[in-house]
Amino acid sequence: MSLVIDGYNLLHASGILGHGVGPGGLERSRVALLNFLAESLDEHELPQTTVVFDAREAPPGLPRVIRHRGMTVRFADPASDADQVIEDLIRADSSPRRLVVVSSDHRLHRAARRRRAKAIDSDQWYAEILRQRIARAARKSPDTKPGGTPSESEVRFWLRQFGLEEPPACDRPPAGG
Repeated sequence: MSLVIDGYNLLHASGILGHGVGPGGLERSRVALLNFLAESLDEHELPQTTVVFDAREAPPGLPRVIRHRGMTVRFADPASDADQVIEDLIRADSSPRRLVVVSSDHRLHRAARRRRAKAIDSDQWYAEILRQRIARAARKSPDTKPGGTPSESEVRFWLRQFGLEEPPACDRPPAGG
């Protein structure tokens, strides 16, 4: 099954795009969304997944089509928009009945239905992907998590990783005990 995702639409629906994005924030949000997708979809789905973004906020000099962890990422031409690119992808799909379009834009839903493709709102699709991730995590064996109390050397290692030399005074065990 092929998957076409309206990138900014899903970015907003997922809440990955925070408020007050700032310089470089939109690019970081896009990458966070793409990484979320790469970690959430089955490995065999990634090559069949295309995420489309408008180009108004595309990084300068970035090609219109790139690969990210097995997925295709497309940026619309500046004179166009993601919706037009998605409609073109729907029209060009050789097996539209096996195509799923993720967007809350009902113009895209109509275009998908005309070709007998499936369309789903971004928030509903995102909620389903989250449910699947939670179910997958629950199926993992509890043996995969480390257990027990960390050793002193492990504690020191992690304190150094976080830039702390020793635990705060309130967290230290009593002297001699």
